[in-house]
Amino acid sequence: MDAEAGVGGADQLPWRQHYRNLLLLAYQSFGVVYGDLSTSPLYVYKSTFSGRLRRYQDEQTVFGVLSLIFWTFTLIPLLKYVTIVLSADDNGEGGPFALYSLLCRHAKLSFLPNQQSADEELSTYYRNGFTSRHGSLPWLRRFMEKHKNARTVLLLIVLCGASMMIGDGILTPAISVLSSMSGLKVRATGLHDRSVVLLSCIVLVGLFALQHRGTQKVAFMFAPIVVIWLFCIGGIGLYNIIHWNPRIYQALSPYYIVKFFRTTGCEAMFADLGHFTSASVRLAFITIIYPCLILQYMGQAAFLSKNILDMPTGFYDSIPGPIFWPVFVVATLAAVVGSQAVISATFSIVKQCHSLGCFPRVKVVHTSRWIYGQIYIPEINWILMVLCVAVTVAFRDITLIGNAYGVACMTVMFVTTFLMALIMIFVWQKNIIFALYFFLLFGSVEVVYLSSSLMKVTQGGWVPLVLALIFMSVMYIWHYGTRKKYQYDLQNKVSMRYILSLGPSLDVVRVPGIGLIYTELVTGVPNIFTHFTTNLPAFHEVLVFLCVKSVPVPYVSPDERYLVGRIGPRAYRMYRCIVRYGYKDVQRDDDNFENMLVMNIGKFIMMEAEDASSSASYDTANEGRMAVITTSDDYDSPLAVRDSNDLADSMTTRSTKSESLRSLQSSYEQESPNVSRRRRVRFELPEEDDMDQQVKDELLALVEAKHTGVTYVMGHVYIKARKNSSFFKRFAIDVGYSFLRKNCRGPSVTLHIPHISLIEVGMAYQV
Repeated sequence: MDAEAGVGGADQLPWRQHYRNLLLLAYQSFGVVYGDLSTSPLYVYKSTFSGRLRRYQDEQTVFGVLSLIFWTFTLIPLLKYVTIVLSADDNGEGGPFALYSLLCRHAKLSFLPNQQSADEELSTYYRNGFTSRHGSLPWLRRFMEKHKNARTVLLLIVLCGASMMIGDGILTPAISVLSSMSGLKVRATGLHDRSVVLLSCIVLVGLFALQHRGTQKVAFMFAPIVVIWLFCIGGIGLYNIIHWNPRIYQALSPYYIVKFFRTTGCEAMFADLGHFTSASVRLAFITIIYPCLILQYMGQAAFLSKNILDMPTGFYDSIPGPIFWPVFVVATLAAVVGSQAVISATFSIVKQCHSLGCFPRVKVVHTSRWIYGQIYIPEINWILMVLCVAVTVAFRDITLIGNAYGVACMTVMFVTTFLMALIMIFVWQKNIIFALYFFLLFGSVEVVYLSSSLMKVTQGGWVPLVLALIFMSVMYIWHYGTRKKYQYDLQNKVSMRYILSLGPSLDVVRVPGIGLIYTELVTGVPNIFTHFTTNLPAFHEVLVFLCVKSVPVPYVSPDERYLVGRIGPRAYRMYRCIVRYGYKDVQRDDDNFENMLVMNIGKFIMMEAEDASSSASYDTANEGRMAVITTSDDYDSPLAVRDSNDLADSMTTRSTKSESLRSLQSSYEQESPNVSRRRRVRFELPEEDDMDQQVKDELLALVEAKHTGVTYVMGHVYIKARKNSSFFKRFAIDVGYSFLRKNCRGPSVTLHIPHISLIEVGMAYQV
């Protein structure tokens, strides 16, 4: 098809396609990334001129505030985020956990227990050409890798940033919607604050109630709404500059910042600039976002410099009368878009925390068939809705919510700066002077803002602190309990010497079928196996120890997802399969998983017979090699999968044993959202006379076991702290972790295991 396009088209297509995609992504970023940032003019000046700063409401103070906003806006979002932080994305993903996972791949800082050397061979594991754990400060890397307390502090800092971002998902919808609805009081003079709060709550409840439907049906409207909103506020700002105070451009001089602090003192430093934290696409930010917002801030300042008494509703009062209601409608829609973007980001953060073992199991729903990674988490959605409405009803004031918003966002800013300094050392391998300069330049500004915002703890700033403490406690306790459970499994796994001493029958009755044993171990045989066979001395003819693990990368390519190996000699019919997912991957309910597993094991058997050493990932002394099985290459597969709609044809192929070597069938039920139908799959072996008889027998046993059926075996573990444990450990395990485990979703549900084929083995751990 490309050859038929012509030589000229082939030469011009790449760069045209590149810029077309660039412009398309920049356009889409308006609705996805900039929603909350674009609505900031609704409440910034009102939040700034609150508290003690009310005593300084004059033209010079307005100039000083504008100068402070302009230079902070230029320094932090434009210089720090757009120029530097965006270069540290984790394969396109951002946020505290994305930066943390990037650090963990270049230094042994992670507490993820089941990591292995094979993960480092993933194509997305390293970036920017750095493929080894070396940095400009090897002693600092060794110190953090050696000392558990240092790694714990780093994890707590990351959890704090993630918790504050979840808090942002509560505060942003509240302040955005309440700010937009407050415009009604400008024209509807008889409208009380309680009515505005009620209308805001109705909008918020409707927004959260529609989350389960996803945004794919209305997402195409998000970008144009924000673009129209930006041009509206930019035009209004330009009009106000010309009409009210053309001298406002003088406020761009840093002189007014110095004069501002001489007049007001440091107590007035905090302005609600937390909305400047969103990571952004450079093109959209520089060309439209930055100039439109600067024009709006300048225009609003020009209006307020001549209308000081209109400070509480300065934005809506500055709108010319004929266009008030159209702008109000667009402002409300922009507030909804901004809230939607933050809510979706909160779902993504919780998913990252869950994948990296720092959040209890929750239901993750993939809401879009076309947009990969667009998810919905019901439990988190309703928690956010209740807390968001509670904040709106309790405070009823944009200023108080703005104080809380500032604490959350400034904390995330400082955490990002700290992690960026470490990335410069461990990932970018820059000199420590460069990292310190970055940290001191931006960190000092953010610390000053953060310290000033903490002065307003009693005026609403306590909300994000309490929320962060709750979410951090949940995350750390879950992470702590999960790590202790894994350590117990690791210390009590069955030795290979014991397995080999049992012989091929494993000293139990081997029944037809495939036994799929779920385990978190990537090596060895879990204790659940001996516990099961001790109470029921029978097991399946084919055993597969399956480990579904999360890798600290955003996405894992399907061709790199499966690792397959053998446990023990060939006659034991025991295999290990490791299925790897990134923290942004969605584990879908794939009805074809069983067939994919059989196909991959069949490929491994052939690769092992042919001694395909190029596919080996790592060697272990007890289990042999593990191999990466690519799912896209079916030409070398010993088992061809074909749909068979004719049952008669499938029955005739099983007349003799020799015929069954060429064609064997397996059937399973496949359900789609709209229809449930029975699908038959036929496994075929190639007609090759030179195939080793042992390989044929093993493949035949595998397919016959699949035809008999697959049984899933999973441990149902109760964890208790030892009696001599410390108070913290007993409280964390016996109270905190036990409560979270009982009230979160079970592992069989999150892994989409069919209940009719599930066997749970009860076990008690003393950790």
